[in-house]
Amino acid sequence: MQHMRLLAAITGLAIVFVAMPSAGSGQSLKKAEILHKKVSELYDAGKYDEALPLAQQVLSIREKALGPNHPDVAASLNSLALLYQDQGHYVDAEPLYKRSLAIYEKAFGSNHRNVAALLNNLAEIYRDQGRYADAEPLYKRSLAIWERSLGRNHPDVAASLNNLAGLYQAQGRYADAEPLFRRSLAVREKSLHPGHPNIAESLHNLAALYKDQGHYVDAEPLYKRSLAILEKSFGPDHPRVARSLNDLAEMYRKQGRVAEALRLVRTAADMGFDRRDTHLAVLTAAVTTSFIPDTDAFSESYKVAQRVVSSAA
Repeated sequence: MQHMRLLAAITGLAIVFVAMPSAGSGQSLKKAEILHKKVSELYDAGKYDEALPLAQQVLSIREKALGPNHPDVAASLNSLALLYQDQGHYVDAEPLYKRSLAIYEKAFGSNHRNVAALLNNLAEIYRDQGRYADAEPLYKRSLAIWERSLGRNHPDVAASLNNLAGLYQAQGRYADAEPLFRRSLAVREKSLHPGHPNIAESLHNLAALYKDQGHYVDAEPLYKRSLAILEKSFGPDHPRVARSLNDLAEMYRKQGRVAEALRLVRTAADMGFDRRDTHLAVLTAAVTTSFIPDTDAFSESYKVAQRVVSSAA
């Protein structure tokens, strides 16, 4: 499931208060702004390890120059939390989100778009940990703020719809999820250019919902259209492309289309994004159907395990 982490929404809105830096801090704040943009670029490229120390540096500079409760500090806290979250470091991310949210609520009021973005991101933390009862009211409050401030057909509303739908999907509440995914896709197709990555996200998520219900005929064209957009937007070696290849491979495996599934997981592995469980499941299916010999599958399985160990080191 692909979810929208709201980094850009905050970085663009946070610089509303006029900074009142101490004497001699102007240069450091300019440096922080340059680094902040670099963090956004690295995040979009999936280079989280490279972005993390820069995000920490930006936060340190801004806290020193602006004090702990400035909106630009909140933006930096959010950026750092996003990076921790996407690496599974939830314990590190949660307090940063909560501190950022408190700053924005105090600075802008409880119905500001920055508050909506932080509510969304905090809900994502809870969803990722299976804390669905904690996540749902935050998603709903975030969606209500977006709709009230931007109207029902804004791309940020589509992101919020997508994330609430994903929460319902994770709980098996497919009937609740589908209309939200469909509305998210419709809003994005209306408001964004046809090749926008966020349209790919909506297509992918609707496809995944159909796959979970065994509606493979409905899912496949959506997966393929999503993949084509991602490859054009980011190039063939991006993590989001690899994720889509693995998801499509998993669906092919469930359909018994072993040759196609094996080709996709191998492609993702060659890109450096081997999803162990999917790859091993496809190899098992390939052996069961006598598509490849046991010895070849064992050798490939060993390589998969080695790559996983190496990447975790």
